[in-house]
Amino acid sequence: MALLFRLLILIALIILIYAVIKYILNPKRKLELAHEKKQFYFFDEPKNVKKNFLITYKGVMFEGKKSLGTTEKSFDVVAITIWVKNKHHLQGLEVRDFRFLEREIQRYYPNARLEWESPVKEFIETTKNK
Repeated sequence: MALLFRLLILIALIILIYAVIKYILNPKRKLELAHEKKQFYFFDEPKNVKKNFLITYKGVMFEGKKSLGTTEKSFDVVAITIWVKNKHHLQGLEVRDFRFLEREIQRYYPNARLEWESPVKEFIETTKNK
């Protein structure tokens, strides 16, 4: 009976250690932590085109929708639409911040054409004309 009890405690300990490791390595947790610290983090599943990616940068959360299409050599992500989750958090961001985000997205999806949704789209367009 004591041996069975020890075995159950060992199994429970292994399950607990496994759960802690899964929690620490969870990318969603890393995204939330970076968002709280106002750091850059790119959360994506590159193999799943149907799933949107999330970017946090300077305390602002962005979401991007990937669209599959054809390139000269293969099927790939050819268009990405990006929007901000909460427009009220955009205060203080500059054009160079959006250019940085575009460069980071282009690193992962070099064949994709990026399109911002409102109000970022209008902000970038008005700064181009100046």
